[in-house]
Amino acid sequence: MTGPLAIIPSRYGAQRFPGKPLALLRGRPMIEHVVARCREAGVFARVLVATDDERIASTVRSFGGEALMTSPACASGTDRVAEVARALSLAGDTVVVNVQGDEPAMPPRSLVSLVRCFDDASLEMATLVRPLDEAERSNPAVVKAVLDERDRALYFSRADLPFQRDAVGPPPPRWAHLGVYGYRVRTLLTLAALSPTALERAESLEQLRALGHGIPIACARTERGSAAVDRPEDVPLAEAALDALAAT
Repeated sequence: MTGPLAIIPSRYGAQRFPGKPLALLRGRPMIEHVVARCREAGVFARVLVATDDERIASTVRSFGGEALMTSPACASGTDRVAEVARALSLAGDTVVVNVQGDEPAMPPRSLVSLVRCFDDASLEMATLVRPLDEAERSNPAVVKAVLDERDRALYFSRADLPFQRDAVGPPPPRWAHLGVYGYRVRTLLTLAALSPTALERAESLEQLRALGHGIPIACARTERGSAAVDRPEDVPLAEAALDALAAT
């Protein structure tokens, strides 16, 4: 087995922010910041950008990164990561981490925590969660994670879960999901080949495909989130998150 790989799916044609990976944050393309966070984690044997756009690939190579071209037909980031895993003929037990290309301030130590989950040789899939802010409970854009006593995912939802029927007693812990996934390659390829489940379609959450097919997901806790860039107006927030990360 080779060491863990970070694969960053990156496409140019985001509907709400075309060219997003090349947007400048503190004078550097966003994709360069994401690659830097992965390198700073110090746990990846390789950090690759998977893209279907030569402009992104050229930019990545210009700052010394590694880019692989993938098919424009990939329907999701997971499909793009799976295509790279197949192209590299990775062994089934190799750990691959799908790092979102629009989260330039992902704390490197959070990536370390995610990779460390796979010290358990029986584990097939893992992700990250952070404490949910009270103000986020009614926000469907913030995905909630419900965990069991071993920090395995019971469910993910855009709804306010878990529901507390009685106002007495301590509130249950509430977690927000961070969309970074680690997989064994064999599990990644299985998931990419499966059809979406009814729950996945209803919630528009691809991790429910894994749960729906009986694949346990370990959840590594982190105290900090990131600052996802979905629209041009998110750039100043991401720059502030980068400044805060640099100050820690």
